[in-house]
Amino acid sequence: MQIPIGGAYEQFGMPGVAAFLFWGLAAIVLHELGHGFAAVWQGDDTPRREGRLTLNPLVHMGWLSIVFLCLVGIAWGSMPTDPSRFRWGRKGRVFVALAGPAVNLALGLLSWAVIAVMLAYHEKNGTEPSEQALWFWLRGGLLNFVLLAFNLLPLPPLDGAQALAGVSRTFWKWLHDPFALRVSFIALLVFMFSGLSSIMFEAV
Repeated sequence: MQIPIGGAYEQFGMPGVAAFLFWGLAAIVLHELGHGFAAVWQGDDTPRREGRLTLNPLVHMGWLSIVFLCLVGIAWGSMPTDPSRFRWGRKGRVFVALAGPAVNLALGLLSWAVIAVMLAYHEKNGTEPSEQALWFWLRGGLLNFVLLAFNLLPLPPLDGAQALAGVSRTFWKWLHDPFALRVSFIALLVFMFSGLSSIMFEAV
């Protein structure tokens, strides 16, 4: 995904950039942990054996992803799992695939709930809330909702494709087709570098 870091700097300077990077790291790391803990609950100990049940961004993203996040606002993460170990079989694959987006949904709702509480508090006391605090939580919620929507796209290797592979054998075959993977990769590059993800931010 592409994150408009430039807009954060223009509004609040380096504190704005720091807040955006915080949310970028938090959204991706907690997303991957959602997959990891769901896989362990399904009987797959791969995430635990490989030391991936940690909050360390380097473990989930690697240096390259973090550097890209800081420089151009594009980042990614991963969580190793073994679907053959899932106790629910194909349904387990759906469960694990959707666990990551579910975490982003929860983070987004939590962020905007904080905003609602802040506004109610300041309205009751006749005061003005901090613009920086409102921006921090607003962008946190927005980033997580965008990450949620992006990952539910039915394009390999995104979570939407993984979930569909758990309910459709035809889609499962497509997921493992080299040509389909190349087409999906090109589509993802177009999405990230064409500015479409930034437009999603600006539209809210």
